[in-house]
Amino acid sequence: MARAPASSGAYDAAVVGAGPNGLAAAVELARRGRTVCVLEANERIGGGARSAEVTLPGFVHDLGSAIHPLGAASPFFRSLPLQEHGLEWIHPPVPLAHPFDSGDAAILERSVDGTAAALGPDAEAYRRLMRAPAQDAERIAANFLGYPTAPRHPLALGRTGLRAIRSARAVAEANFTGERAKGLFAGNAAHSFLPLEKPLSAMFGFVLGVLGHAYGWPMPKGGSQKIADALASYLRTLGGEIYTGVRVTSLDDVPPARAVILDVTPRQLLEIAGDRLPARYRSALKRYRYGPGVFKLDLALDGPIPWRDEACLRAGTVHLGGTLEEISAGEAAVWRGEHPERPFVLLAQQSLFDATRAPEGKHTVWAYCHVPNGSELDMSERIEDQIERFAPGFKNRILARSAMNTSQLEGSNANLVGGDINGGVMDLRQFVGRPLVSANPYSTPLDGVFICSSSTPPGGAVHGMNGFMAARSALRYLG
Repeated sequence: MARAPASSGAYDAAVVGAGPNGLAAAVELARRGRTVCVLEANERIGGGARSAEVTLPGFVHDLGSAIHPLGAASPFFRSLPLQEHGLEWIHPPVPLAHPFDSGDAAILERSVDGTAAALGPDAEAYRRLMRAPAQDAERIAANFLGYPTAPRHPLALGRTGLRAIRSARAVAEANFTGERAKGLFAGNAAHSFLPLEKPLSAMFGFVLGVLGHAYGWPMPKGGSQKIADALASYLRTLGGEIYTGVRVTSLDDVPPARAVILDVTPRQLLEIAGDRLPARYRSALKRYRYGPGVFKLDLALDGPIPWRDEACLRAGTVHLGGTLEEISAGEAAVWRGEHPERPFVLLAQQSLFDATRAPEGKHTVWAYCHVPNGSELDMSERIEDQIERFAPGFKNRILARSAMNTSQLEGSNANLVGGDINGGVMDLRQFVGRPLVSANPYSTPLDGVFICSSSTPPGGAVHGMNGFMAARSALRYLG
């Protein structure tokens, strides 16, 4: 539908943005008996969970997020009947591979012992570091996906929580002696978009490893679009309404509603609410910091990637960056505003495990690297060089490519400011104050107006918890 409803009566809530968090907020409101509508600027819902054929016909590529450990662990998603609405998780045999120039790869197996067994001198250290948190993964996930200032299960954090606030480099060097274990941990930690010498970068190394062991790193059959589609389908069964092609540039564009929930970052909140916001609050939002962007590359291949270590063919995700030293240097360069010659590359090869992604015998590649915020540099060749480095002959299998720089990403999704897919820097300051230090980070100074994007706790990724918690805040307001 191209226009918002001309409703004669007010909704209980109107949600702006049909990404995973906006849809999650709408679902939570609707399943609590509230009337709700969702307004989406694009013609298709999904936000960071969209899929499309962007290289060749028959090749389905994820336009945003692709692999979903936090989606699999999300307490909110797990409470919904999404499988009944078309969401099917596919679990590759192993969550992650991390190849090295030596020709072999470290493998994150589903079991801690299986992973440790291939880490040589660091086997026992890996067991000590990861076994207890993996056994307590449900509570650790609940902490990570909850309010950072008030963990639901503080005892579950224990020593892991103390280590997690340290830098990834410090944790890796204090616990491991070999490059395989250090590199594996560094690759997970680099999902933080932080220099690996910064506090809190270790948290991502722990959490993603723990989730891999406990929940896997799954992909939705048919593409990440299926997550958004399942949420939308369930919402409609609850009576919720979704309107696409409706761009909200002011609160005046929102139909009458007792509460408004905005799936936007601080920059869009400033644009939409404008001078209605108090001057002090506006000034604080203007100080909100966005982090590095990404350069994204989708490829259609004439066959699977010819990894030097065939164990990589068992993994849905492959981290390309080699050693701790190399990954650390590359991430630090990005923070200095530079483009590393050998960027850390995050790669997914979904078609190995999901036949719906490509024609028979053909394959897809989803990859991105970190770049300075707002970068316009084409990193395609550097990404392809990194893949070729660990898979000689890979370039000969490329049939077509589709690339997006930071401005193109932001053009497709306004929340990706400067190409930042995390909704803002995720350092200590903006982990506990996201977007501002507040007892209720989802509320605004405006009566009945809330925010639910990845610029609120618990941050980025497709898990719906931001939307769920914003909806709970709105429900308390609605009474």
